[in-house]
Amino acid sequence: MIWNKGIEQASEKTIKRLQLERLNNTLSHVYNKTPFYKERLDEAGVRPGKLESLKDMERVPLTTKEDLRLNYPYKLFAVPMKDIVRIHASSGTTGKPTVVGYTRNDLDMWSECMARLITMAGGSD
Repeated sequence: MIWNKGIEQASEKTIKRLQLERLNNTLSHVYNKTPFYKERLDEAGVRPGKLESLKDMERVPLTTKEDLRLNYPYKLFAVPMKDIVRIHASSGTTGKPTVVGYTRNDLDMWSECMARLITMAGGSD
């Protein structure tokens, strides 16, 4: 079964182009909105919006749990708090809690991914 033909039946070339476009957009957004990511990307020599292939992803520094703790609670958010509609936080039993915020768009994207997954597994409405 197919939930979203446009993406699920897209060619490999189309998927890779979309992934690269979205990666560049995400890196540009966090670079311009959070001092932490600007510094990390500069240190790694990664120029947001300038990645030319998905292979360039190997140079992008990953965010660690320690990064989340050191920037507790909201220093890594790349949108204003007024745009955050849901917050998930760890209990902090092994250290300072980690906090993740979600926008309406984040939740809509997650819903789309879950609908696709459930449909592929044979679920129906």
